[in-house]
Amino acid sequence: QVQLVESGGGLVQPGGSLRLSCAVSGRTLSSYTMGWFRQAPGKEREFVAGINWNGANTDYADSVQGRFTISRDRAKNTVYLQMNSLRPEDTAIYYCAADSQGAWRVDRIRAPYDYWGQGTQVTVSS
Repeated sequence: QVQLVESGGGLVQPGGSLRLSCAVSGRTLSSYTMGWFRQAPGKEREFVAGINWNGANTDYADSVQGRFTISRDRAKNTVYLQMNSLRPEDTAIYYCAADSQGAWRVDRIRAPYDYWGQGTQVTVSS
């Protein structure tokens, strides 16, 4: 059974930075596409960033392009989301997800992602 555990969330002031981590256990995800999604109160869960199996392909939501960076360490079976220049509208629960059939593609929709973490809260406020 694959388990994804997010960490690194917290409270940060506008303009600050956080790095989220997603540790995967139960299976090596070296061939999986990995993604980060977020869900703010009263809103749908939305795509934030994704990375294919070898890191050659990445994709970002327009709202985070240039501020967030997704990366993966295949040896550690861990995916990261570096978030800089954070804004109050980035406040949400952030979820890590794995697409076991992804390989080369990065999908922005939730359906292809078959494993999900429990989420970590990110709050951007002064």
